[in-house]
Amino acid sequence: MKLIRSLLLSLALVAPAIAGAAELKNMVPGNVEAFHYSWRLRGGLSWIAGLVFPRSGVGALTTTFPDGERTTISSELLITSPGEGTNAFYLYQSQMDASGSKTLMTYHGYAWGNRSRKERTVFDYVRRLAHTHKETPTKVEDKVRPLPDIHLRDVLTAIYFLRQHADTIQAPLTTTIYSDGKQYPVVFRRAGQATFTIGGDRVPASAFEVVGAPGGERKWPGGVTVWISDDARRIPCRIEIAETLVSLQLDLESVESYSLLK
Repeated sequence: MKLIRSLLLSLALVAPAIAGAAELKNMVPGNVEAFHYSWRLRGGLSWIAGLVFPRSGVGALTTTFPDGERTTISSELLITSPGEGTNAFYLYQSQMDASGSKTLMTYHGYAWGNRSRKERTVFDYVRRLAHTHKETPTKVEDKVRPLPDIHLRDVLTAIYFLRQHADTIQAPLTTTIYSDGKQYPVVFRRAGQATFTIGGDRVPASAFEVVGAPGGERKWPGGVTVWISDDARRIPCRIEIAETLVSLQLDLESVESYSLLK
């Protein structure tokens, strides 16, 4: 697929350095950070989903920060399963403003076997319009929807926001999330503590949930929980993305920091 070829080309243009959590604090950070995960499906009906899609694999959450040429933040979550071939993947992408407070573009797509889908939405906050382009093997569709007079976050922007504000979010925070072409009222809230072993270190982390707001007109059918390290690195040690009756759990394996070559 073109998306995979583009990803491989971009990786060929960088000089990466991979480290465990203990080594990361001694590294000089670049403008790109990547967290590498193992993943598995969870939930009562995960075995049914496993009849169609793989039930485990590897993933990478990559964030590219502004530099001399880039003025926005880009985030990407790529999920693959070894042995399924290079054309088998889930891909989520988000472009946000330099403060990470609002999503400018959101994309999600997948390809597995003869199933595929990709959908990209660009937000025009000046005209308050959302431009969506959707493709499946049998249909191409373009839509323009009105936007509310608020800033929207998709799932990846929400995760970035939680990492940036983990030390200040004490009480539940109500906001709006954009998912699958719709806006949902949600709540960001703390959800306990856990300790992870990464690179030989025990890393304390706080859990944060993104869940549908109670009493909202439209209930978000999904949910996100991210365990963020309590130190200044704000490492997303575990990410759980929930859908109806099944969830995807990603557990951190290694961390990478590098700079894109000019």
